[in-house]
Amino acid sequence: MRRILCLIVLSIFGVLSISLAALQQQPAPKVIDVDKIKDNFYVFKGASSGGNTAVFIEKDGVVVVDTKNPGWGQPILDKIKTLTNKPVTTIINTHTHGDHVSGNVEFPATVDIITQENTKLNMREMRPVTGIAQQGPPTNIFKENNGRGMPKKTFKDKMSIGKGDERIDLYYFGRGHTNGDAWVVFPALRIMHAGDIFSGKNLPLLDANNGGSGVEIGNSLQKAADTIKNIDVVITGHAMTTMTMADLREYAAFNKDFLADVRDAKKAGKSVDEVAGSWKIPEKYKGYAAAAPARLKANVQIVYDELK
Repeated sequence: MRRILCLIVLSIFGVLSISLAALQQQPAPKVIDVDKIKDNFYVFKGASSGGNTAVFIEKDGVVVVDTKNPGWGQPILDKIKTLTNKPVTTIINTHTHGDHVSGNVEFPATVDIITQENTKLNMREMRPVTGIAQQGPPTNIFKENNGRGMPKKTFKDKMSIGKGDERIDLYYFGRGHTNGDAWVVFPALRIMHAGDIFSGKNLPLLDANNGGSGVEIGNSLQKAADTIKNIDVVITGHAMTTMTMADLREYAAFNKDFLADVRDAKKAGKSVDEVAGSWKIPEKYKGYAAAAPARLKANVQIVYDELK
């Protein structure tokens, strides 16, 4: 009898272990948080999903700005269906990074995809991102999907699509986060999506492998702030709250100040390590996220390389 009881107990533990292992192997649900900005305009967010996605519901279709990490295209489509039965007609990608473009491949092949011309070239290669450690060999989601999700249209400096209240203006003001950072403006709604050239109030990620520049980013941000008018809401690449044009102007000044500090340190003969070990966010930029050591060092190195 004791032996039988032992066998029963062992069997129960075995079943429980198998069940627990199965639960642990199940992928976490892909949860998208939705912020309603206007009756026909939404921002899709999520801590692990990638960059902020904008959704503009037009008369005959839906325009999407950025499509998040791999595997998030279908969740975006599913969430859109809870808002409207209109089809997605257009995707605009703000830049090349995988956490903003990878969902493209899950959208219907009929969708128009638009980027700045340098971003299309970058998306063909999907080079590793400067300052981010790669896990495993580099992959190219577009090559893996036989080119699906690649841009069909590009612009150089400015492009407008749609008319009237549905007009969307696309701008490029120069290098910064990458060499193809698009600014997406919805004039009738007084909304702009800035992508990762303004990812939030933090030290930017400067992706030199894809044309990013620590020398030019401040000027590129300033050009956007000076050129684009009548904007009430700025959607950043990753911040959980929206910003204003005043925040954008402050961020331009922040990046110019960083460049000036690094330039002065280089003239003084300081090493990259010395600068990275001593630089702090100035007090006047209260509320900015503390600079991660690895990103700070990478940005200082990029500026030093550009100033040679």
